[in-house]
Amino acid sequence: MTTKSTWPLALVLRDRDAGLYLSAVVVSGFGTSALWLVSGVWVKDLTGSDGLAALCMLAMWLPTLAGPLLGTLADRGRRKPLLIGVNVLLGTLLLTLVSVDAPGDLWLLYAVLFVYGAAGVVHDAAESALVADAVDSSLLGDFNGLRMTATEGMKLLAPLAGAGLYAAYGGASVALLDAATFVLATGLYALLRVREERPAPPTGSRRKRTVEGARHLWAHPVLRPLVLAGGATMLCAGVNGAMVYAVVDDLGHSPAFAGVLYAVQGAGSVAVGLLSGTALRYLGERRFAACGIALLAVAVALRAVPSDPLALVCGAAIGAGLPAVLIATLTSVQRQTPGPLLGRVTATANTLVYTPNVIGLAAGAALVELVGHRPVLVALGATLLATAAPLLRRPAQAERTAPRSPSDASPA
Repeated sequence: MTTKSTWPLALVLRDRDAGLYLSAVVVSGFGTSALWLVSGVWVKDLTGSDGLAALCMLAMWLPTLAGPLLGTLADRGRRKPLLIGVNVLLGTLLLTLVSVDAPGDLWLLYAVLFVYGAAGVVHDAAESALVADAVDSSLLGDFNGLRMTATEGMKLLAPLAGAGLYAAYGGASVALLDAATFVLATGLYALLRVREERPAPPTGSRRKRTVEGARHLWAHPVLRPLVLAGGATMLCAGVNGAMVYAVVDDLGHSPAFAGVLYAVQGAGSVAVGLLSGTALRYLGERRFAACGIALLAVAVALRAVPSDPLALVCGAAIGAGLPAVLIATLTSVQRQTPGPLLGRVTATANTLVYTPNVIGLAAGAALVELVGHRPVLVALGATLLATAAPLLRRPAQAERTAPRSPSDASPA
C-alpha cells in the first residue's frame, strides 16, 4: 500500500476495508440524520409540545454520559460481530415505530431513541477499535477526516430528504428508511476482511475495567491535553451555538437565515475533512488541533460584527476549525491506545469531549438573555485562544517519545 499521494480520498479508498467502512458510515449516517430531525417534528405534530419534541434529542444524547461503562462492551469480544449485531438490533427496533400514531405511543419512540443512543455509543467505540486494526496506521487521519466529511455531508442532505418523506408518508416511513440503512450497513460490515483474535477473559471487577479507559487518558502525555482541549472547545462551541439566532437578528434577517449559516458551516466541515489527513501528517495531532481551535476562536469573535459577508466567512471558518480537534483527538486515541483498551478509551474520550457541548448550549441560552451575544462571542474567542495556546507551545517531543507503533494500537 502506498502513501505517497497527498489526496486522502485516493489513499483511503485504495484500501478495501476503509472504503467499506466509509460506505457504511454514509449509509447509516443518512438514516440517522433523517430520523434525528423527523423524530422531533413527529412528536410536535402529535402533541403540539415543544418540550416533548426536545426530549427526542435528550433521549438520544443521554446514554453518552455512560460512555465509560458502555465502552467496556466493545472490549469484551470481537468487534466485527458486535458491529453487525448492533446494526441488526437497531434495524429491528426501528420497525416497531410503525405503530406510533398517537400521543399515547410516544413512550415507545422515546425508548427506541434511548436504545438508539446507547447502541450508538457502543457502535462508535467498537468501530474505532476495529478501524485501528483494519486500516493502516498512516491512513487513520485520512479515514477520520473523510468520516467527518461523510457525516457532515449526510447532515446537509438527509434532513431534507427525511422531512420530505415525512411530509408525504409520515414518521413511520422515515423509521423504515432508517431500518433499511442499518440492514445495508450490516451487509457492508459483513464484507470486511479483518482478522480478529478473541480477547482474553476480563479480569478484575466491572468497576475497575470501566475506569481503566479514564486512567489511560489521564496518564497519557499526548491524549490528556487533546481530550481536555476538545472538551473545552466543545463547551465554547455549545455557547456559540446558542448565539446563532441573536446573530441572525443582529444581521437584520429572519430566523430562517440560520439555515444558511448552518449550511455554510457544514460545507466548511466537509472541506476540512478532505484535507485533515494531509494536515495531520505535516502538523501532528496537537498542532493540527491547535490551529483548528485558533481558527474557531477568530471566527467566533468576529461574529460579533454585523456583516453578512463576514457572517458567511465566519460560518465556513467555524465549520472548518471545530472538527480539527475532534479528528485529531480520535486519531491520536486510535494510535496511542493498546487494542484491548481501545473501546473503553474511545467511549470515555467521546463522553469527555461531547458532554460539555450540551452544558454550553444551556449556558449560552442563559447568557444571551443576560448580557447579549456580542460580549459573549468576544469572550468565547479569547477563551478558545487560551485553549489553543498550550497545544501550540508544547514541543512535539511528547509525541515522539510516546508509543506510536501500529502494534500499540493493534497488538494482535
